[in-house]
Amino acid sequence: MKTLDKGIFITFEGNDGCGKSTAVRGVYDELVKRGYDVVVTREPGGSKIAEKIRSLILDNDNMGMDSRTESLLYAASRREHIVKVIKPALEKKQIVLCDRYIDSSLAYQGYARGIGIDEVYEMNMFATEGLLPNLTVFVVADPEVGFQRIRKNARELDRLEHEDIKFHKDVYLGYMKACEKYPDRIKKVNGEQTLEEAVNEAISVVVNFVEGK
Repeated sequence: MKTLDKGIFITFEGNDGCGKSTAVRGVYDELVKRGYDVVVTREPGGSKIAEKIRSLILDNDNMGMDSRTESLLYAASRREHIVKVIKPALEKKQIVLCDRYIDSSLAYQGYARGIGIDEVYEMNMFATEGLLPNLTVFVVADPEVGFQRIRKNARELDRLEHEDIKFHKDVYLGYMKACEKYPDRIKKVNGEQTLEEAVNEAISVVVNFVEGK
């Protein structure tokens, strides 16, 4: 097992159906093959209490949830997740791969819900005590492309996925705003190429980052 001087926190972001979850799995497999100690987790969720909050947030019975309530629930889930999973793994000098993190809140609640990116960022700085990823992989795909994939897979939609296409296009714009604000941390991967190509590009970005440290 390769040892690191300190833990590395890497997050994966993108619109629904962009292929980021597939990228997470591909990156995990590659890092493990290279001898790294890797933890994979997700948001919302990732720990017992955080998963219960996830169920509340994404339940289709909760349509019409107040936007600020939604944002606070995400922050609460994130706090629990950090305390129970992310920080302990980083203290063990592991690599943490997380499917969504703070940039999702900036895009979905800050921009698409209209709360304000800076306002949501400050809320999350309180919840996370300033814990930001070392690297964020943003899998870029037009929302229309993402939903074509979701429909093709015929899976059930959660509460946020049921939002109209304008909302999801606003989410995409929110991510672009985050990329402008944090260009050193967020690296883009083309999510509109084949999934295999997108995964390979994500692997290249992450491996170059990890082995360059």
